[in-house]
Amino acid sequence: MLDSINYPKDIKQLDLRQLQSLADEIRAFLIENIQKTGGHLAPNLGTIEMSIAMHYVFSTPKDSFVFDVGHQAYTHKILTGRKDRIHTLRQKDGISGFTKRAESTHDSFGAGHSSTSISAALGIAIANGIQCNHHKSIAVIGDGALTGGMSFEALNHAGDSNADLLIILNDNDMSISKNVGAMSKYLTKLISGKMYSTMKNKSLGFLQKMPRMHEFAKRSEEHLKGMVLPSTLFEELGLDYYGPIDGHDLPTLIKTLQNLKTQSKPRLLHIITKKGYGLDSAENDPCKFHGIAPAADGSSTLDSYSNVFGRWLINTAANNKDLIAITPAMCTGSGMSEFEQKFPEQYFDVGIAEQHAVTFAGGLATQGLKPVVAIYSTFLQRGYDQLIHDIALQNLNVIFAIDRAGLVGADGATHAGCFDLSFLRCIPNLTIMAPSNGLEMYQMLNTAFNMQSPVCIRYPRGVANVEKYETQDTVEIGTAKVLLKGEKIAIFAFGNKVDIALEAGAELGASVIDMRFVKPLDTQLIKEMASTHQRLISIEDNVISGGAGSAISEYLHQQKITTPLHLLGLPDEFTEQGTQAELYQQYGLTAKDIINATKI
Repeated sequence: MLDSINYPKDIKQLDLRQLQSLADEIRAFLIENIQKTGGHLAPNLGTIEMSIAMHYVFSTPKDSFVFDVGHQAYTHKILTGRKDRIHTLRQKDGISGFTKRAESTHDSFGAGHSSTSISAALGIAIANGIQCNHHKSIAVIGDGALTGGMSFEALNHAGDSNADLLIILNDNDMSISKNVGAMSKYLTKLISGKMYSTMKNKSLGFLQKMPRMHEFAKRSEEHLKGMVLPSTLFEELGLDYYGPIDGHDLPTLIKTLQNLKTQSKPRLLHIITKKGYGLDSAENDPCKFHGIAPAADGSSTLDSYSNVFGRWLINTAANNKDLIAITPAMCTGSGMSEFEQKFPEQYFDVGIAEQHAVTFAGGLATQGLKPVVAIYSTFLQRGYDQLIHDIALQNLNVIFAIDRAGLVGADGATHAGCFDLSFLRCIPNLTIMAPSNGLEMYQMLNTAFNMQSPVCIRYPRGVANVEKYETQDTVEIGTAKVLLKGEKIAIFAFGNKVDIALEAGAELGASVIDMRFVKPLDTQLIKEMASTHQRLISIEDNVISGGAGSAISEYLHQQKITTPLHLLGLPDEFTEQGTQAELYQQYGLTAKDIINATKI
């Protein structure tokens, strides 16, 4: 059946039995393909029926679907003309793992970071009203995104509007790791009551058989809910609340959406789904199967930078109860799972709430504790105001362990950590370090823990290139390290670009410097290299604009040093998706590119 489905119009002629068969085929199709390409498996297995029902009832692109996070949208992609390209998912020059406006007119809003769908869909709904059309705007929020504060800002606005907005809350009790926070507990409590569930099930069948009772039910609903669930949150915010219903029950989903389509007030449908639905291994371990690597991927015996960070946390916390580890819903990705189990009282997962994570750490620091915020580079962007005003301005001793810095690969532009050196370097009071391997990273973490000011340690996705790294050693603040002594050419390398700098340096007979610090720079060594070499090259896994190489350039200019400096880094554009190796080659960050730079 799937072979004959190319666009949403193709499913509108199917009956319910055929739709269920289609769901089963899509589930098998996704499992087969994602195991080859890698991608977000468990979240998408949980949203197949929901996506089919949405396309059956509504008509994109006139009606707008705004998927939160975006990694719930694979079925949406299959039904909107991209089925035959699913095998290119997350590959170079292939289709994105997230919704992307440039990819399809059916993708009404791009996604990647969470908690944005209600705001965007509300904007679309209000625009529809201003333009006097009757198009529908539907936000799909779930997978933990309701823990983000931006969702509540949008709910507050939506409830005070007359916008024709439907919010579908996909509740699977999970974000990437286990969901956390009061909202999760509230939803769990709401759906667990026997009386409520019984009333819902019976009233659904009753109203389907007697549609004329709809108006009576609408008038009575508030009073009934008041008896069963006093002051339900969403209705207090001004939204009409419906549910919860089974998000894998296609007939119920379709009937409910058809009813809600006729309404024009802000309304919320609460559906219950199971992450990994239909694949036993994914259902039993949805965290592990949230995102999977391609089947052909080899595995290294060396620890990743994230695992090095996790080991440092455990070893340091064993001797220091003041260490507090904080994550905005990225426990597993940041290498903190074992730490959470061993030191639960020193661990805080604050949900998808990066701004809160940063300021929360600041509050801890004012009381003499040593907070460590583990955060992806791309997500730190969301806490930038708090980093400046709540941490740096007060010079609080918070450590930021910035994971996934630089090019991350298949997740593409939304997750690439290409800007952190540029947006951090301009902030007073910050110390910024960039380790070139796991040992250096461990030493830098030791150094940061002994400091009394804010510190950022940025490191890439990937293996840390050393077998042994646990040490008590530290590094001297603001000092670089000469790894190779040569003539004529000096290469200043930052972070994970040190290895290729050594490769190029050996061929060129050049000096190679592991800069280690972006702020403060080792200006004495830069000046020495400039005076003893004829040409300078800097290389970093960050945009050139305002990055580490720019810092060197600024210093040379201030000192009126005229030794030519060539900057290698990422261009002034949003990067594409692909493997890290493919992207390094595309953007000129290989040993060959360093060698070619000497000929310019």
